[in-house]
Amino acid sequence: MNIVTKGNVEHITIHPGEYYVTSKNVVISTLLGSCVAACLYDPVNKVLGMNHFLLSSKRYAKDMPVCITEAGRYGINAMELLINGMLKLGAKRENLRAKAFGGSSLLSSSKRSDNFLCVGEVNCRFIVEFLKNDGIPLITSDLGGDRGRVIRFLSNDYSVLRRRIAKSGIPVLQKKEKQFWIKSIQAEERIFSEPDLWL
Repeated sequence: MNIVTKGNVEHITIHPGEYYVTSKNVVISTLLGSCVAACLYDPVNKVLGMNHFLLSSKRYAKDMPVCITEAGRYGINAMELLINGMLKLGAKRENLRAKAFGGSSLLSSSKRSDNFLCVGEVNCRFIVEFLKNDGIPLITSDLGGDRGRVIRFLSNDYSVLRRRIAKSGIPVLQKKEKQFWIKSIQAEERIFSEPDLWL
């Protein structure tokens, strides 16, 4: 996470696996490819937050709700960290509103056997399912497609500014995301491969 102050406004940049919540005057930014960012806000209590997550699993079930898969557990954790952080600052769950971005399909269709191809699609399905199940209205979204995005979430009016990444920048984004995805899978497999001990 990077924090820079410009004038009297803090500009926070979050990276994959991070989240940020605040009740201050800020701009929260991130760069998205297959990842998804959920921008949540409570307009009554003036609390907002953003996360940046990439569901990590080598097994995606097309016909199963994503929220109950191994990948979904990672996403649920990312969402609960964000929501709980906002509640600690005075937000009320019933006031929460959401905007969601990301979930691009960045790799070429010539590699259909590569599970990374469907990560963006699964991330999009997850965030829509999660918000619906949690009763948080999705006010606006820009999900899917084949382009990365830079987004900026503004605290003064809860607007999100979006800029699409030029095609020339996509190979670098692909490489970074794939490295993060592989590391996430390896970490998840270490966690879930350990046996449960009942004492």
